[in-house]
Amino acid sequence: MSQAHPRPTREWRALAGRGEAPAAELARLVDHTILKAQATPADVVKLCEEAAAYGFGAVCVNSVQAPVAAATLERLGQAGQVEVCAVVGFPLGAMVTEAKAFEAEWVVRHGATEVDMVISVGHLKAGDERFVEADIRTVVLAAKRAAGSQAPAGRGAAPVKNVSVKVIIEACYLTDDEKVRACELAVAAGADFVKTSTGFGSSGATVADVALMRRTVGEDLGVKAAGGIRDLETALAMVAAGADRLGLSAGVTVIEAARAADAARTAGRSRA
Repeated sequence: MSQAHPRPTREWRALAGRGEAPAAELARLVDHTILKAQATPADVVKLCEEAAAYGFGAVCVNSVQAPVAAATLERLGQAGQVEVCAVVGFPLGAMVTEAKAFEAEWVVRHGATEVDMVISVGHLKAGDERFVEADIRTVVLAAKRAAGSQAPAGRGAAPVKNVSVKVIIEACYLTDDEKVRACELAVAAGADFVKTSTGFGSSGATVADVALMRRTVGEDLGVKAAGGIRDLETALAMVAAGADRLGLSAGVTVIEAARAADAARTAGRSRA
């Protein structure tokens, strides 16, 4: 867990459960996301500007947009403060492992410091756990190798020191037993996080899935909740259940609400 993304403490999760988490701290958990097919480079620039203005921990973009995000954050003086997260094998996870590995290596060399990869859901459903673990491990190794051996290709970008790999299990298609196995395979393959959803499946993150994933991976791995989190109440519930990170396309709306809640609490204390 980087300085930009400190893991929420037990006390901080308790505050989130009571709806009292400070907006600035919540913002650091947000991966400000734009993954729609029609997103333009200008949309990505705006995403990065919003991330800088609101203090988000990362931006999350499709792989082809990683260089734009990295260059924009460098221009804004936010490189190293706002991470560049790029998705790999997205959104289906149903391409060959070699393609995922190439994509992971490419995005790291072009400025990404985080990789969110999608598992092969069909192989997991079929019980081919060896394939799933090998698929994850190959992507993890490709990303880590790229981070350790070469600076990003983007002009002016700082060398990558470390890269985190998050494994998207697409929980909406899995039974609880399959969710547990997917998380266990991610642990065995050397991933850094497990993530609930792409946001393109039949449903997104649920509090129950986040809690199950946290119980499964313990405190050794991060848990990212993503998909369908559109308001402050839901975001805080995910953190209280065990999420370390929140993938949000509605990040600005959520943090504006958190700032309003901060102001209301401050005003209440002043009147007391």
